[in-house]
Amino acid sequence: MAERPPFDPYAILAALERRRVGYVLIGSFARVIRGAEELPDGLDIAPSLRPQNLQRLEEALADLEVVGARIGLEESPDAVIRAASPAGELKIVPEPEGTRGYDDLRRAATREPLGRGLRPSVASTGDLARMLAALGHEGDRPKLQALRQVAELERSLGPELTL
Repeated sequence: MAERPPFDPYAILAALERRRVGYVLIGSFARVIRGAEELPDGLDIAPSLRPQNLQRLEEALADLEVVGARIGLEESPDAVIRAASPAGELKIVPEPEGTRGYDDLRRAATREPLGRGLRPSVASTGDLARMLAALGHEGDRPKLQALRQVAELERSLGPELTL
């Protein structure tokens, strides 16, 4: 079995930001940013499917040295693409379960400062819970419960918590 490359989320996010790719961060890394206790091993994004954005995404993948950086979402817009790079895996999810994709997710997403000048757009806690619930995996119940607790805490603290 081939060994996975070390996960470097900063390198992946920097490539996306450098190319000005429109996306919302979803999945385990986004849940960690929102307060979940998980150990992510890659990044998941819901990109804008506009042709210019997909071109910028392909350029970012080439920058990350992804083999076969052509993603082909124009031909099959529902395909989930796993792009392996030396910085780790980037999963491109055009329409995450329980959502209508990028435009649906970006309405409640916020840009979160992660250091090194990176401020990716991260799906809201509520949207992350909605996606996890829609997947319906039995093993995800504890993650879903934790997300719901984080969402409740965010609501109880009110608008002064968000910027």
